[in-house]
Amino acid sequence: GSRSTGDNFHGVPNIDHTQSFVRKDIIQWLFWLCNNVGFQDFRFDFARGYAPKYVKEYIEGSKPIFSVGEYWDSCNYSGTKLEYNQDSHRQRIINWIDSTGGLSTAFDFTTKGILQEAVKGELWRLRDPQGKPPGVMGWWPSRAVTFIDNHDTGSTQAHWPFPSNHIMEGYAYILTHPGIPSVFYDHFYDWGDSIHDQIVKLIDIRRSQGIHSRSSIRILEARPNLYSAVIGENVYMKIGVESWCPTDGEWVLATSGRSYAVWTK
Repeated sequence: GSRSTGDNFHGVPNIDHTQSFVRKDIIQWLFWLCNNVGFQDFRFDFARGYAPKYVKEYIEGSKPIFSVGEYWDSCNYSGTKLEYNQDSHRQRIINWIDSTGGLSTAFDFTTKGILQEAVKGELWRLRDPQGKPPGVMGWWPSRAVTFIDNHDTGSTQAHWPFPSNHIMEGYAYILTHPGIPSVFYDHFYDWGDSIHDQIVKLIDIRRSQGIHSRSSIRILEARPNLYSAVIGENVYMKIGVESWCPTDGEWVLATSGRSYAVWTK
């Protein structure tokens, strides 16, 4: 076959996407999955392993309702310390989305990498120099699938786990913010009733307050132990051990937990 159009992964044989008959077979299979089996959405695994133009072709040919790509590469580090500026990292993810014609979303690994360091007393990381969220969410929120952990980063593999004692701060962040948040199966079903119920409450608030992937956000505080923001016109939130609440009396505490709180009108 031809040379790979992306990075190599030696765990499985390479698929030669440059061959038209291969792409035709893949499209027919994806179409069958949608129209005969009943799948609606696709996740493109190891999206660095093949050119994104093929993802575009596969989506156009099979027409799923929703698609997301796993474009995962390393964040920017100075030694073992995560750098503040992750613009080049999120730009690579955005370049991949662009090359799919904007037809696919992508997992926001930039936000995950920053957030899981920020909750450890470095919440200043959550505001970029332009005053926006520092991940893909801050630049192209309608194409950013935010998450705390997945089957690779957490669970039994634990390649890059979110700190377990800060899980709910993470969910308070992604479930109140723009982007397309996703909840990890393990957290929702295996971490006990308390975590499950707190996540459900945050989801309910997101739905009832009409927060969506393009919701506006204004970051109010971003210092070591406090992050606060207003999302749209109806939601205030904070994470971190430092005390904070909205200053006027129109707001009602909608939910709270260890180092997080959300208010609504």
